[in-house]
Amino acid sequence: MFNTTDPSRSPNYHELDRQLASLFEGERNFIANAAQFSAFIYQTLAALNWAGFYLVRNEELILGPFQGKVACVRIPFGRGVCGTVAAMQKTLRVDDVHLFPGHIACDSASNSEIVLPIIAAGKLIGVFDIDSPETHRFSDADEAGLQMLIARFVKATDF
Repeated sequence: MFNTTDPSRSPNYHELDRQLASLFEGERNFIANAAQFSAFIYQTLAALNWAGFYLVRNEELILGPFQGKVACVRIPFGRGVCGTVAAMQKTLRVDDVHLFPGHIACDSASNSEIVLPIIAAGKLIGVFDIDSPETHRFSDADEAGLQMLIARFVKATDF
């Protein structure tokens, strides 16, 4: 099991924020920044098997830029972890996805998940979903750090 209390496994999110600022410098295109953000998170954080965007279209989420195995393409609002986050517009961290009512198993290897809403100018744009094969992978520090990185992404991107 992944030990989220081990400081050697927790990244320095302030350093990651500085790296993202450099990565986004001079680029405001949504697709370019979303693709870079997905790759950055996937390559930087330990014990992940998927990281990517689902984008709002009407009352559902549609797959956007991501890293990892093929994924579910459409998710209705209120369904699964991603759809629940879209409906609530609040971050949701799930220690064991198999215990989450209505969980959508796009990849049976995923055991924990954190999903963050992407909100720009007061409007829900989509969600950023991160899956791990480890249970209890995401800590309070990860949640706060990822919220900071999402804020950097929103600030650097034209929607």
